Amino acid sequence: MSRGGIGATLRGTGLEVPEKVVTNADFEKFIDTTDEWITTRTGIKERRMCEEGQNTADLAAGAGTRALEEAGIDPLDLDVIVLSTATPDHLLPSTSCEAQALMGAHNAVAFDVSAACAGWLYGVKIADGFLRSDGFETILVIGAEKMSAIIDYTDRTTCVLFGDGAGAALFGRSGENGSSILSTHMQTDGRLAELLWRPAGGAARPSTEETRAERMEYVRQEGREVFKNAVLQMDTSSRIALHRAGLTIDDIDLVVPHQANIRIIEGVAKRLGVEMDRVYVNIDRYGNTSSASIPIGLDEVRKRELVGEGATILMTAFGGGLAWGSMVFRL
Repeated sequence: MSRGGIGATLRGTGLEVPEKVVTNADFEKFIDTTDEWITTRTGIKERRMCEEGQNTADLAAGAGTRALEEAGIDPLDLDVIVLSTATPDHLLPSTSCEAQALMGAHNAVAFDVSAACAGWLYGVKIADGFLRSDGFETILVIGAEKMSAIIDYTDRTTCVLFGDGAGAALFGRSGENGSSILSTHMQTDGRLAELLWRPAGGAARPSTEETRAERMEYVRQEGREVFKNAVLQMDTSSRIALHRAGLTIDDIDLVVPHQANIRIIEGVAKRLGVEMDRVYVNIDRYGNTSSASIPIGLDEVRKRELVGEGATILMTAFGGGLAWGSMVFRL
């Protein structure tokens, strides 16, 4: 829980998505699906995908640079970069190091966080702790994903879901108005890891001709079980975060959820008792961008002035791990 006092105050946001748009009609050309099937089950109409040579670090650097520009912060004055990604460009070094070089933020400490779709929220919590205890003044938290690189395009149940993109938020040490973060809740259940995972390609089962032939290095998920757990845990986590903040759902101006599936979003909203006109949705345009989805949404909410300064928002996410979390946040 993080209420009041010194902590993380939001100073700027930014997003970066590839120019390439892939529509549902494009998928109709090579797998057994239709626009109607995808739209009714997921809410997705299109998503962005990287061109050849465009990678996670490029997206991260683009979003991060925009956040720094809004805040008027020189990259050389940035203290820390926390980058959440499930699609690192390399297993060594961290993608944050590569994004740091692209941004010219050569004085910043940089490291990655891996918590799948909940990773950006985890990164913000880390930033809040650093700002409270370690003397840092400016921390950039980025969620960046090139999901198109780890998707099996022969599996119609997963390949239509994901898109590429990045979102970033710059945090500074709070002043007399206190932290932007009013409360948090996070939880993980590793017993359910195989409901959403990549079976091979890591140190436990390195890439081989066999793993590639069996397409084991791509994302696999048990859709029904993930759906059930996502709705339940995002609702529960949101309620815990609200309770810790001393608020109810009626005090929230806008909910900014992870954009996994419109049915999950609607299910969570129904359980929380919030109308969909108070829930931000952009999954129709971007698909599921994993840990990038909430910071992309946050940037759009701010830049489109959907709520004003001082508004209270609820952010909640669920993903592989299984890992989930929620945050009550004041703009």
